[in-house]
Amino acid sequence: MIRPRIPVNPLPTGIVTPLITTAPTPAPVEQHHTTACACQHTAPAPALAAPVSSGTAVRLSPTGVLAVVGGGAAVVLVVGAVLVSLLLAVAITGASVAVCAVVLRSLLNNPPRQR
Repeated sequence: MIRPRIPVNPLPTGIVTPLITTAPTPAPVEQHHTTACACQHTAPAPALAAPVSSGTAVRLSPTGVLAVVGGGAAVVLVVGAVLVSLLLAVAITGASVAVCAVVLRSLLNNPPRQR
């Protein structure tokens, strides 16, 4: 059998990323007293809330939904009409080739006789 040869690249080309990634370790949280104390630490900064991503959701109004449905229906009708016309063209071409083949066969098998 024919065995394919796999090329060997001795040096990597491009950026090599490791397969194993480590999760970042959380920063240590400093404990604060609830009452006033003689410590020299300061109050922690308030944590910023992460922004909420809306993702890829698309919000459409009822008119927009009707436009999308109407556009989709129009595309389906146009594509269907094109495919049907192509099928009809192939069928007509096949029928005409078949008729031509029958006529040629009859002419070649029965040549006209001269008197």
